[in-house]
Amino acid sequence: MLAVLSCGSTAFSQIHRMERSDTALVSRTHNLNPVVVTGSGHHQRLKSTATPVHVLSSLEMQEQGITTLDGALTRMMPQISMAPSSMGSFLRLNGLGNKYILILINGQRLSGDISNNVDLNRINMSRVKRIEVLDGAASSLYGSDAIAGVINIITDQPTRNLIQVGSDTRVSGYGQLTENVLLDISTKHFGSYTSYSHDRADSYQTCGLEYVKNSDTETQPTIAPLFTGYRANILGQKFTFSPSQRLAFNAGIDYSRKITDRPETRPDVTGGTDYEMLYHGLRWNVGGIYKFSSRNSLQADFVADYFRYGKEYDMPTKTNAVGDYVQSKRQRALDGELKAILGLFANSTTIFGADWRHDYLEATSGNIDKGVYTLAAYAQHEHTIFRDFTATIGLRFTHHETFNNHLTPKATFMYAPGNFRFRATYSAGFRAPGLDELYYHYFSVNRGKAQISFGNRDLRPEKSHYFALNAEYHNSFFTVGVTGFINRISDMIVKQNVPVDDATRAMLQTEFPEMTAAQASKLTSYALYQNSDKGDVKGIQLNLSANLFQGFNLSANYAYTHARTQTEGEWTVLERSIRHAAILAADYRHVWGNYCLNVNLNGRLQSKTYYTGTYEDAPGFNIWNLYTTHTFDAVRWAYIEPGIGIDNIFNKVDRRIDSANRKYALYSPGRMLVIGLKIRFKQ
Repeated sequence: MLAVLSCGSTAFSQIHRMERSDTALVSRTHNLNPVVVTGSGHHQRLKSTATPVHVLSSLEMQEQGITTLDGALTRMMPQISMAPSSMGSFLRLNGLGNKYILILINGQRLSGDISNNVDLNRINMSRVKRIEVLDGAASSLYGSDAIAGVINIITDQPTRNLIQVGSDTRVSGYGQLTENVLLDISTKHFGSYTSYSHDRADSYQTCGLEYVKNSDTETQPTIAPLFTGYRANILGQKFTFSPSQRLAFNAGIDYSRKITDRPETRPDVTGGTDYEMLYHGLRWNVGGIYKFSSRNSLQADFVADYFRYGKEYDMPTKTNAVGDYVQSKRQRALDGELKAILGLFANSTTIFGADWRHDYLEATSGNIDKGVYTLAAYAQHEHTIFRDFTATIGLRFTHHETFNNHLTPKATFMYAPGNFRFRATYSAGFRAPGLDELYYHYFSVNRGKAQISFGNRDLRPEKSHYFALNAEYHNSFFTVGVTGFINRISDMIVKQNVPVDDATRAMLQTEFPEMTAAQASKLTSYALYQNSDKGDVKGIQLNLSANLFQGFNLSANYAYTHARTQTEGEWTVLERSIRHAAILAADYRHVWGNYCLNVNLNGRLQSKTYYTGTYEDAPGFNIWNLYTTHTFDAVRWAYIEPGIGIDNIFNKVDRRIDSANRKYALYSPGRMLVIGLKIRFKQ
C-alpha cells in the first residue's frame, strides 16, 4: 500500500496498526481521511470539515524520530517557528507569538506560562495520537487567546480488552534523551492508562565568545549558553469508566517538574548564573459524556491547572544559600464546560455550549495577587444546504469580569464537487489582557540599572478579523492545495517606554523604596503596558503530497507570511516574523517477511528572522534530517523497533559572536547521531 507523509489541511494524515499474520510482519492500514475535532468542535472527517485543519499524525512523528512537541511543530509545519530559552519556548504561528496561540489538550485549555512563553515540557508526548492545528481566529468556539490559531494535542488510549506495556527511547548528542514508558489496562467497562516521560538536554554553545560591553570589535570568552539545558519529568494517570454504551466517564491527573541546567557563576568568565529555574505543574480533570443517540450527546468537563516557577540557588549569594527556593510566579486556572452536540435536522450538526473560567495569578516579582473570572455561551450550526455545499455559522458571547461583554462570530462555507474542495472562512477573535498586563508592579536591577514595569487597568481587549480562502484537489496519487489569508488585529497590547523626568523619578522612588538614589539618577524611562499597535498579517500556504510509486511519497509545504505592526502611524515588520519557510520530505517503506524498513528525509528551509529595535536580523538557514526505523516481529512477546539517523546532516550552525543586539533563529549545535528504540509488548 502507499505510504503518505503529509502536513497541512490539504495533506491527509495516516494511522497505521501493527498486526501479526502468518506471512508478513506488518499490515498497514492507512486512514487518508482522519476524524478531526478542532475546526468544528465535533468529530468529523477531515475532508468534510468546512474549516481547514492541519493534521500531524503519530505515525509521521514516529517515522521522523520525533519525540517532542517543538520538534513535531517545527519539522512538519513551515508556518510555525520556535525559540527555546530558560523562560520557556517562544512559539510563533503565522507571525504571531505565544499569547495569541491557544494550546489545548483534548480540547481543554493548557494554562501556565513564563513571561508569556509556553512551557511545552508539560505536554506528555507518549500518548499523542495526532496534533491538530487551526490557523486564524477561533474565539467563537474557544474564547480568548485564539487570535493566531489553536494547537490541539489529541491523545489516545486502547479500546480493546488488553494489557499493554510500551517504551520509546531517543538519544542524541549534547545529552539529549527522551524516554516514554506506558502501562495500559483496559476491559469492556474500565480503563487505566499510566505513563511516565523523562526529557533532558545539556546546555551548549556554538561560539563561546561575546563582545565586550560598549565595543563592537573587542571580544572575550563567555560560558553563556545559546541553548539552556534542562531535566523534565511528567507522570500521568487516566481512568475511564463506561457503564453502558451511552454513558462514559473519565478522570486524569498529570504532574510535571522541570529544572534548568545552566553553567554556574565563575569569577574568571562571564555567562554563569547563581540559580536554576524550577517549574512545577499539576493538572487534573474529570468529565463525562452521555449519548442520547448516534447524533445527539451531552458532555461536561472540569479542569484544574496549577503552575508555578521560581529560582533554586546552586551558588551562595549575599542573600541566599545553596538550595534556597524563591518563588517568582504561581498560576491557577479552573475551567468548567458543558456542551451539547445535536443532530436537530438531517444533514446538520448543532452545538450549544457554556463555560466558566477563573484565572489566578500570584507574581512575587510583579507584586500581583489577583483573580478574574469569565463566563461564556456559544452556539454553532453546520448544515449541508444542498449537495456538495456546507455552511457553518457560529457565535460566542463572553462576559469578562473586567471587560464586560464581547461577541465573536464565525462563518465558513465549503463547496466540494468530486475531488475538489473550495473553502471560505471569516472569524473574529479577541484576547482579554492578562493579569500581568493589568496589574504588574515590577522592579529589578540588571547590571546596576533599575528596570521598572507597570500594568494598566485601562487596557482594552485585543480584537482581530481573520479571512481565508482555500482550494484543494486530491486523488489516490497526489494532493495539492493552496490557502490565502489575512489576519488584522487592533488594540494590540505592547510595552511602551515612558520617559522619566524629575517629578516622575520622585514618584517612582516612592513606589519602589528599595531603589537607591544612584539607581534612580540613572533611570531614563519605565515600561507601561498600553493599547497602541495594529497588526496586519497576510500569507499564502501551498501543500503538495504525491505517491510516486508503491511505498514512496514526497511532500512539500510552503508558507509565505508578511507580518507587520503599526505604532504611532508607522508600519514596521513584526518582531521574530519569518517571510518564507518550507518543509520538504521524502518517505520510503518496504516489508521483507518479518522485517520492515522505513527511511525518512526531512528538511526545513527558512529565510531570515526579523528583529526590531536595536537587534539585527537572524540569517536564514536550511536543516536536513535523516531517520530510519527498523521493525522486527521476530519474537512472540514484543514488536521491536530500533531507529538510527542523523540530525542536521550538513552541519548548519549559527556561530556569530554574542552581543547585546544579537538574536538567533537557528539553535542547532550541529550534526548529531540519533538513536532510538521502541518496544511494544504483546498481550
